[in-house]
Amino acid sequence: MSETASEDQARSGVEAQPGAGSMIRARGLRKTFDSGFEAVRGIDLDVRRGEAFGFLGPNGAGKSSTMRMIAAVSPVTDGELRILGMDPAADGPAIRGRLGVCPQEDNLDTELNVFDNLYIYGRYFGLPRQVVRERAAELLEFAKLTDKAKAKVDELSGGMKRRLTIARSLVNRPDLLLLDEPTTGLDPQARHLLWDQLFRLKQAGVTLVLTTHYMDEAEQLCDRLVVMDKGVVVAEGAPLDLIRAHSTREVAELRFGVGEHEAHAAKVADLGERVEVLPDRLLVYAEDGEEVVTRTHERGLQPLATLVRRSTLEDVFLRLTGRTLVD
Repeated sequence: MSETASEDQARSGVEAQPGAGSMIRARGLRKTFDSGFEAVRGIDLDVRRGEAFGFLGPNGAGKSSTMRMIAAVSPVTDGELRILGMDPAADGPAIRGRLGVCPQEDNLDTELNVFDNLYIYGRYFGLPRQVVRERAAELLEFAKLTDKAKAKVDELSGGMKRRLTIARSLVNRPDLLLLDEPTTGLDPQARHLLWDQLFRLKQAGVTLVLTTHYMDEAEQLCDRLVVMDKGVVVAEGAPLDLIRAHSTREVAELRFGVGEHEAHAAKVADLGERVEVLPDRLLVYAEDGEEVVTRTHERGLQPLATLVRRSTLEDVFLRLTGRTLVD
């Protein structure tokens, strides 16, 4: 689904610069709005060619502001940012011509049918009519929407609309695809279908950059990711490396009666590296969760229910950013 480097350069009119392996490079990147609010507070990033790179963080962490700067639609306040070897302040149109952008909210044209949503969008890039027709047909097959080509957008399910939005973002055969919450609101079947399609894109050489609130999605799709909080990067690495660095191998969940968890926490505190008290359960972080459960019973404690599971990226995320709701 990607073109050769020479074709990309000819299309954009800008020669690739040295360091072509780095699709995105940021140093000390900052974004401050007119109100004085600093959304991004000096972050460093390197996104490599052909990888899937993720941004995780609570609301207000600076993810969307960073993505908009990468998309060359929001100016950088300070620091250095290079996209595809180019400066978005000077080469915005050339950069945007080589990007695919899938926004969080589907913004399809409901007045057009499925095929024409792809065809008209492709014409915006100045592609010849026959080329756009061929690409639209190819993308309909990719999105498994060939039989819906003449259907109106309003006739599609939520999953179909999402697949069409992603297909549309590929009409210019981008080198870099930006996805903002790509599977929000979809049922599990539709999510897994989209995961498969995104994996196929990465295998075809498209570099993916995505934001998501689904930790399992980040673990499935991302080669590397950053966790952002309050405008800064608080952790970076491969999902498994982050789990190893910030959590334990397993977590034992112990459920006691209402109001009993605080009192019981001290009684099991030495059984793991860390104990977290939640309103409905205790989380004991340890290398061997079954041993935690066994020793809990040996101490005469009788949980109403127990669960032993492996640590996940969600454990890392909540430890680094907290459990307090951010609006």
